[in-house]
Amino acid sequence: MRNPLSKKITAIKPSGIRKFFDIVSEMEDAISLGVGEPDFNTPWHIREEGIYSLERGKTHYTSNAGLKELKVEICNYLKRRCNLEYNYNDEVLVTVGGSEAIDIALRAMLDDGDEVIIPQPSYVSYEPCVVLANGVPVIVKLQEKDNFKLTKQQLLDTITDKTKVLVMPFPNNPTGAIMTYEDLKDIVDVIIEKDIFVISDEIYSELTYDREHVSIASFPGMKERTIVINGFSKSYAMTGWRLGYACGPQPIIEQMVKIHQFAIMCAPTTSQFAAVEALKNGDVDVKNMRETYNQRRRFLMYKFKELGIPCFEPFGAFYVFPNISKFGMTSEEFAMKLLEEEKVAVVPGTAFGDCGEGFLRISYAYSIENLKIAMEKIENFIKKL
Repeated sequence: MRNPLSKKITAIKPSGIRKFFDIVSEMEDAISLGVGEPDFNTPWHIREEGIYSLERGKTHYTSNAGLKELKVEICNYLKRRCNLEYNYNDEVLVTVGGSEAIDIALRAMLDDGDEVIIPQPSYVSYEPCVVLANGVPVIVKLQEKDNFKLTKQQLLDTITDKTKVLVMPFPNNPTGAIMTYEDLKDIVDVIIEKDIFVISDEIYSELTYDREHVSIASFPGMKERTIVINGFSKSYAMTGWRLGYACGPQPIIEQMVKIHQFAIMCAPTTSQFAAVEALKNGDVDVKNMRETYNQRRRFLMYKFKELGIPCFEPFGAFYVFPNISKFGMTSEEFAMKLLEEEKVAVVPGTAFGDCGEGFLRISYAYSIENLKIAMEKIENFIKKL
């Protein structure tokens, strides 16, 4: 019998995050700090709007690109939060989560052999999505000494004649690093001079601490070469609603809609109605959740300092990225032993790229009570080491 499987697909490694999640799901009394999902329920007024849309019989397809009302609210939101102006009619696409937006943006933009620069450590989907789109991933290793930011020199050293797209994963998963206005300004001239495009994943844009989020698309000359990816999972605790969006130049969005049209048809209708309510009336919810995350962030930073474990201070997302290299184990060995001996699940840094070796990703999208128990267990584990 012939092999029914694609060589390209079988060569792609499964997610390192899910590996630990699957183990934890089979383990009683384990504390998981591994999955990047808010522990909050979707705010009630947003859920209620989804329920109300069902009661009104709003159960049919929307247009391929999404509900007009939602696209208008997305444009309003980006104008007031990021000083970005888009035409709802042909520069906005509503997708099934931010992940779909990343996938179809790459598929719409890449020809065989085009290179895509991916700063790592970063979200696990970028590299496989480039491969699936027949592009060539080119990895830039972000450094702790640079606060895990992409530097101008790193970018210059990586760009070739085949470079077409740069992925900008900030605020960053897993490090929590952000790029300030000054940081972004430093690389914008390079991007324009070298005539490359940007996919800016801003899914954590509402979760920044002591710093305001700045979109790279807001710089002069950048909107016409940037696809902004965002969504509702992290900011509004709407992971299960599976809703994201992409905004960008009309010629690129038009081709993304075509792929979305054939592969998906449209994003879930109920989710879209709920998202309209989130954008209109959800600012207070986001503020309250952000304040709670910030409290947890400060707690973890204090505890790691107390334990003598170096930990880069994150100013975005809801992760810390402690450096455990002094213990003489790989990230995976450390994470597996911690799970086996103390029943605490964290994610090895290598799940986010080889340069994550020596680090762990710990999510603080969990209650302060769980974080306290987990840190006690981590302290016990370290004392044994």
